[in-house]
Amino acid sequence: MEQTQINSSKIFLNKVRTFLSKPQNVILLLFGTVLTFTTIAPIVAIVQDTFKVHPGTIDAFLTGRADGYSIVNYVDLFTSPLAKTNLWSPILNTVLLAVLTCLISILFGGVMAFLVTRTNLKYKKYLSSIFIFPYIMPQWTLAVVWQHLFYSNQITGTSNGLLASLFGILAPKWWCMGLFPSAVVLGLHYAPFAYIMIGGIFRNMDANLEEAATILDTPKWKIMFRVTLPMVKPAILSTILLVFGSAMGSYPVPHYLGLTTLSTKYVSLNSKYTGEASILAIIMMIFGILILGMNQLSLKSRKSYTTVTGKSGQISKINLGKVGKHLIAILLIVLTFFTSIFPIISFAIETFLPNPGDYSFLYNHDLSMLTTKWWVSRSNADSAMYGQHGILFNKTIWHAFGGTMLVAVICAIVAGTIGTLIGYAVSKNRRNRFANYVNNMAFLPYLMPSLAVGAAYFILFSNDKINLFNTYALLIIVGTVKYIPFASRSALNSMLQLSGEIEEAAIIQDIPWVKRMTHIIIPIQKSSIISGFLLPFMTCLRELSLFLLLCTQGFILSTTLDYFDEMGLYAFSSAINLILIVTILIFNTLINKITGASLDEGIGG
Repeated sequence: MEQTQINSSKIFLNKVRTFLSKPQNVILLLFGTVLTFTTIAPIVAIVQDTFKVHPGTIDAFLTGRADGYSIVNYVDLFTSPLAKTNLWSPILNTVLLAVLTCLISILFGGVMAFLVTRTNLKYKKYLSSIFIFPYIMPQWTLAVVWQHLFYSNQITGTSNGLLASLFGILAPKWWCMGLFPSAVVLGLHYAPFAYIMIGGIFRNMDANLEEAATILDTPKWKIMFRVTLPMVKPAILSTILLVFGSAMGSYPVPHYLGLTTLSTKYVSLNSKYTGEASILAIIMMIFGILILGMNQLSLKSRKSYTTVTGKSGQISKINLGKVGKHLIAILLIVLTFFTSIFPIISFAIETFLPNPGDYSFLYNHDLSMLTTKWWVSRSNADSAMYGQHGILFNKTIWHAFGGTMLVAVICAIVAGTIGTLIGYAVSKNRRNRFANYVNNMAFLPYLMPSLAVGAAYFILFSNDKINLFNTYALLIIVGTVKYIPFASRSALNSMLQLSGEIEEAAIIQDIPWVKRMTHIIIPIQKSSIISGFLLPFMTCLRELSLFLLLCTQGFILSTTLDYFDEMGLYAFSSAINLILIVTILIFNTLINKITGASLDEGIGG
């Protein structure tokens, strides 16, 4: 009996040693444990918070207690006279915003991808490069540009925008504020994302099926709907799911354009209705989990759209005609000017206006009306500047810039490294259930609305036991967890392209795992892996929703912009927008020149 137990123990220990001898298994075990905690623990904390009685809030008043647990938050949120205002209207607005954003981004980005890849459109390279600008820029950029263009005193009660100042054009309120402008702005922001995903499929699509349909004299419209679109259906579905999840948690755009959504309502309720605000965050998370489930179903169905035959060397391109290829290109150049170039010009001009929205220098043809005080003033005496130094000498702005760079660089390094390792490990164990679990845990935070993720970590790490509020450590932890999916998916896709024979040959030569990674695997897939570091860096620079609840105003640039907006110092907030955009574009260009990694690589020709 004892001998049998000893033999069983030896067999078990041998299995453990064999399991741990493979680096990919160690990686999965380590990060599976870490990701389970970093993903599940915040969710548990926020669920617990929905039942908690918070001193000084409405639930304490309703229960007559200062602590403990109760279901009063659920009862009040769902059944009180304010239920429509606090719950049902925000949910409806959020879903409508997400749906309309998906429609606009898919239509605009998809049509653009089709024109660039499948027609003889002119100026493709320029259009492809400029089209991705709105996605690189901070999410609120186009919302602020919309204000600069269309707002007026009579309609919105704020300063006049460009059209009202110069031409006296007063846009209606539904055009200036609410669902319509929010959906258009978010749709334009995510259209480049749709363009990148759908364009990549169009570019690499096997043209044999379309050519066969043409030989059989099938009408072009039928080829489009029965052959072409079904082949890009997986990319369209993935885009819809990811854009829907991102739009659900958008805070800056509805905040700037006056639409009440779950994210804006969470922020407004959080101080007096803390528990009820947490329920709103849970609702946003539920949408994220549902999207993950739908994404898994879409991944399983993709095998239906692959072709067994070799890829045709030719891609059939539609002839737009001598006039059409130039006319459509000019229309797109004008449109992309307003979504990509004009925001930079607009923010630059705003920093020289004596008063917000005062464009009188244009129709007076008098440049002397402009001022540089917002940039170079060192005096605290100017009441219009509320005691602030000029932008170039403003310690608050440059301290926040340093904080933003610190968080972005560390998040990119940590998230990029962890994501690359997870991508490698999952690719080596692609049929393993635990590998799929780790992959899903890594991807789930991306599908969850940013504000909900930030709220969960705020509750988890801002209490009597652990208080990391307003520390760079908390921002780095949350940013890393949120952006690991960028690197893990990029690494997974690139690792799956590698033949296993490459690493097997190195193993036969008894080359250590670290050396195999640094000398063989990473150099071969350098561009894809660098993209896994680049995306977290770029996204972290312009993030607001994720960090809004985790630090005070003035800690990083995005929250500092919000601070100056509240003070009415729009020249300062415009300057911060400009600084962020220019910083992102400079880094994007440098990395593209040094490494060749580019978001639109392979699409624009």
